[in-house]
Amino acid sequence: MKITPIKTHKIAPYKESIFGVLDKYIRVLHDDSIIVVTSKIVSVCEGSIIKTTDIDKEELIEKEADLYLPPVETKYNYHLTIKNNLMVFAAGIDESNGNGFYILWPQDPQKSANSIRSYLKNKFQLKRIGVLITDSKTTPLRAGTTGISLTHSGFAAVKSYIGKPDIFGRNLKLQKVNMADSLASAAVTVMGEGNEQTPIALIEDVSFVQFQDRNPTKEELGEFHVPIQDDLYSPLIQNTKWQKKK
Repeated sequence: MKITPIKTHKIAPYKESIFGVLDKYIRVLHDDSIIVVTSKIVSVCEGSIIKTTDIDKEELIEKEADLYLPPVETKYNYHLTIKNNLMVFAAGIDESNGNGFYILWPQDPQKSANSIRSYLKNKFQLKRIGVLITDSKTTPLRAGTTGISLTHSGFAAVKSYIGKPDIFGRNLKLQKVNMADSLASAAVTVMGEGNEQTPIALIEDVSFVQFQDRNPTKEELGEFHVPIQDDLYSPLIQNTKWQKKK
């Protein structure tokens, strides 16, 4: 697998489209490639931002989250939230590299990913092109952040090994690989989290990825997102006294 980060100019709010940014920095693209775009520049281009002086951040978090816990007295003092079936801090709202704005997640990440894939596919006359829109998350009991896929398009998000033998011939019963998050984590590692100014990356040489000449179906997206009651961590999640969005 080869991942190439792409350095861009500072993308300004209300002044650019994501397609214009892609036109400027992606000059060549081949089949069986994946374009990774941070959710931050998608949101900035789409206007999913709010001036920090216009609203209290705590109020904004509680408005944007699907479920939330009020901040507890820890050294972090952050809201723990669930949004779009992901457990994240602060409903994904970020101030870093925001220059006076709160940057929210894109209003419809799947629509954005599908539109980017369609645009690049038509521009470069391709059949098999993937798109990832990424952000970062924490992992319980681990320091630091890793990349995560907010959404994907153009490839299968999960690779199943169920029914296939292990190295000793025993058929696997539960094993699946989360391809979308695995690729997102690798890409975000290369793209960086600070002032690298590389919000786009190109992933190539991924023979293990199953590309699809279409957007993900509703059924595929449903299979990728595990309902809370079916999750391995449901005893923790369901016994938490979440509050619903305002």
